[in-house]
Amino acid sequence: MRILAIDTTAEFGSIAAVEGGRAVAELLLRSPEGFSSTLFTHVRALLERACWELDSVDCFAAAAGPGSFTGVRVGLAAAKGLAEALGKSATGVSNLQAVASFGEAPLRAAVLDARRGQIYGAVYDAGLNAVSPEVVARFPEWLKTLPGGDIEFLSTDFAPFEQALAGTRFEHARITNVPRALAAAVGRIAEARGCADPAVIDANYVRRSDAELFWRDR
Repeated sequence: MRILAIDTTAEFGSIAAVEGGRAVAELLLRSPEGFSSTLFTHVRALLERACWELDSVDCFAAAAGPGSFTGVRVGLAAAKGLAEALGKSATGVSNLQAVASFGEAPLRAAVLDARRGQIYGAVYDAGLNAVSPEVVARFPEWLKTLPGGDIEFLSTDFAPFEQALAGTRFEHARITNVPRALAAAVGRIAEARGCADPAVIDANYVRRSDAELFWRDR
């Protein structure tokens, strides 16, 4: 199965062509202003690098969040639009699950910076099944909710959180920094899990948008 995977959920994004469980080609992207105006140019370049025709893609996979609200929507809209236009399937994959896929321990605590002094976090087992749900929380408080056992912490940059492990039961836990480019991991998960009707995939925001928070809390 050929998967074209897209991650535009943060300033550093990526796209990947995945087949047979490996990345045939992958591009690391960076756009502080967002990817809406450049994404399809990068997709064209990726397909050329992989020597694929667009209509040879079987499934379009997108990182579904958590992350930038606009970035999540851009990636999902691109995957849905391409799948619907070509009559192909599509799927969304959690960024936290993609981070956890780089781990080796029986329990994998995936962490991403959610800004405002908070993190997005979740714990997965070796089969990438959720053991603790995806949440947005302050890191020290989140640590108190984690299950016991051999836990490996994984993040694209764990340095801001490492000091908070001191003096806790996780002080000597394994820490793994994973690549910023998550698209290949998204593609591998999509290939293993299977794809579906593009109409059913949805965003995984975890945290409500600023507009929703403001409206509800007035």
